Amino acid sequence: MNKIFIIGLPRTGTTSVCAAMLELGFSVAHTAYTERAFFEAQVIADTPIFCDYQHLDKAYPDAKFIYLTRTMDKWLPSIGQLLARMHVNLIRDDGGFNPIIKRCYQAIFSPYSSENINNIEFLAQCYQQHEKQVLEYFQDRADDLLTIDVSVNQNYAQLLKFLDIKDSEAKGLGFKKLNVGGKVTAWKDIKSELKVESTNKGRVTKLPYL
Repeated sequence: MNKIFIIGLPRTGTTSVCAAMLELGFSVAHTAYTERAFFEAQVIADTPIFCDYQHLDKAYPDAKFIYLTRTMDKWLPSIGQLLARMHVNLIRDDGGFNPIIKRCYQAIFSPYSSENINNIEFLAQCYQQHEKQVLEYFQDRADDLLTIDVSVNQNYAQLLKFLDIKDSEAKGLGFKKLNVGGKVTAWKDIKSELKVESTNKGRVTKLPYL
């Protein structure tokens, strides 16, 4: 099975898609920070995928990509809450998040600053810029990119079609609403042998495609 990379920004439903992929029998890493995670997982989402998809496209030429969208009225307050919680650990020089997380968030929300991440116009511009880059990069490549909004029920069928899975073969019932109300812990609570660890006991390594 070729790699499937989910390139939606944080708070666009990456956890819901990853959970659906587990139910469909894929090995999944929701975030991947080691060479081993990239080797073991068939599906990888979130960090660093939303930032490094162009590198990944070159490193895995047969890969498929799924871009997640979300209406701005829902995404803006959600990403604002997330960035507010992450901010201190994103800018710390003496620790905080691992360097891959810091690099990706600071690149997508550039120029990164406390003032900017509290500005909804700036956040909207970051979303629109990322979307524009993704769609332009994959233009004329409809077989390689699927664009869906997980809040639209019909889009589960679009996912199955993109993956060449018949409705009768699908184990899942659609996209579940996870991490509602600003929570970001749903992935940790999911029990599955198909989950792939993002780190090696908390440690990261040089990523295989960089």
